[in-house]
Amino acid sequence: MPNESKQIHVIGIDTSNAEGLFESKKNQIFKAEIIAGPQRILDSFQVWLKENKVNNYRGKFISTDQLNDFISVLKEEDKQTIIFSGGDPLWFGIGRLLIQNFPLSKLNFEPAATSFQLAFSRLGKPWQDTQWISLHGRDPFLFEKAIKKLPSSLIVLTDSKRGGAKEVYKLLNSFGLEEKYEFWTFERLGYKDERIKRINSTGDFPIDLDPLHLVILFEKSDPINKTTELPLFGINDSVFLQNPDCPGLMTKKEVRVQLLAELNLPRRGVIWDIGSGVGSIGLEALRLSPHLKLVSVDKRIGSKNIIEENARRLDVNPSLIIEDEALNILKKNKISNDLIHPDRVIIGGGGSSSHLIIKEVLKKINGFCILIIPLISLKSISKLESVLKPKVNRLSISQHQSYRGVSIGDDVRLSPLNPVFILKGEIQ
Repeated sequence: MPNESKQIHVIGIDTSNAEGLFESKKNQIFKAEIIAGPQRILDSFQVWLKENKVNNYRGKFISTDQLNDFISVLKEEDKQTIIFSGGDPLWFGIGRLLIQNFPLSKLNFEPAATSFQLAFSRLGKPWQDTQWISLHGRDPFLFEKAIKKLPSSLIVLTDSKRGGAKEVYKLLNSFGLEEKYEFWTFERLGYKDERIKRINSTGDFPIDLDPLHLVILFEKSDPINKTTELPLFGINDSVFLQNPDCPGLMTKKEVRVQLLAELNLPRRGVIWDIGSGVGSIGLEALRLSPHLKLVSVDKRIGSKNIIEENARRLDVNPSLIIEDEALNILKKNKISNDLIHPDRVIIGGGGSSSHLIIKEVLKKINGFCILIIPLISLKSISKLESVLKPKVNRLSISQHQSYRGVSIGDDVRLSPLNPVFILKGEIQ
């Protein structure tokens, strides 16, 4: 129950049921000397007054569309006030500004459903696990930070002055995640002319996109295109299923392309991908050279299932996927005889045991082999070089740095990916 001793009553409105709220609150409303709120809600209230033939109400109407001006007027008036607010006034609403300018002893809040609650109800989706960000007057870096965590769903409160939903769509494409998420726009939720639309391309945006809108991204259950639609190599990161506990922890497309080039893949032979993560390098190698036999090894629990799913998505068939410590596999000879002598080896994942893994791998090489070790730190290079130099004919190191363009309104900034060092050894 509202505390009528308080001077300013802030009433949240679900605009789909505004008339019902006006009716249920009419005794409280008619006691107020000032009725305030966004002009669109005031207009709805005045229509309700006319439809119900209320002619004797003499309250003063004040729009809250210009918030700073409204606060100044409210301080001067010092009268019993009702303020209508869309949804919950304490969730990106007028509540924060009122609390900053008036003592709590004067304020009373009655929330309604927020816009995103309405959005989820329209699609019949639960929202307890969703994440959200606001871009109102804020740097798009917030979106980048949030989306790189690969949430199952993400609400974006857009800033229409900076492109609104279109800006978010461009950002999503900048990060190569357009195939991973469904993109939905929700306009004028709760109003009779509300519009809900799934966006699949820039051409899907309505010309008259209402400034009063929000965006929700939903992770697709099967986010890939048909295999025939995928490129031969340079596959977008979003195609690969990733570990939910380590989102974004995979070899990025730009680095993957470079590693595949360094491997100089043969038409036939055996390739080992040790510390394979989600399996992206080895699986993409199979698309380039389908007669290769791939052994994928990763120690993370659940990695085998992830690699198997990614193999399905790329329509390739690894010969062996092992979920275990690489040293344990190599020392105990857990790889069958037909796969035991690799022609190409990738050792990823880093870690303090990398030099020991290399020593065991070198014991298994029987003929020409190219060994590639991607690293994100220079610290371990000298130790790895000392292991490789006595055994390899050619040893080289290179550093690779890539940037991805990120849309900022009509401009673009370059977002750096982590630099990668590639240690390459050729063994005769």
